[in-house]
Amino acid sequence: MHKYLKAVLAGVVPDFELQMKAELAAEINRLKRERNAVILGHNYMEPALFYSIPDYVGDSLELCRQAAETSHDIIVFCGVRFMAETAKILNPEKTVLLPSPKAGCSLAASITAADVR
Repeated sequence: MHKYLKAVLAGVVPDFELQMKAELAAEINRLKRERNAVILGHNYMEPALFYSIPDYVGDSLELCRQAAETSHDIIVFCGVRFMAETAKILNPEKTVLLPSPKAGCSLAASITAADVR
């Protein structure tokens, strides 16, 4: 994993960070297989993890499409809260996890019910 991350991110992310993230990614990928989970990674993830743990990457629309089609028991949504909420609406019987519960979207936070009406 370290060798792969170094090839992809050399000059962008310091090597000591790549080594640390490679170890973390290896453990996350092991748990993902063990627990029948799928990881959806938003384009805004930090680079070392973006390139090492998601099964699918993309924008919020593409990731919600992937969530709707998954057969995995657990969906880990590495994005913002409304994306994970959408995944749960599409998969009420599945566990949906949001690694960063405070992850928000300034655009989504700026809209009000009056704006929608």
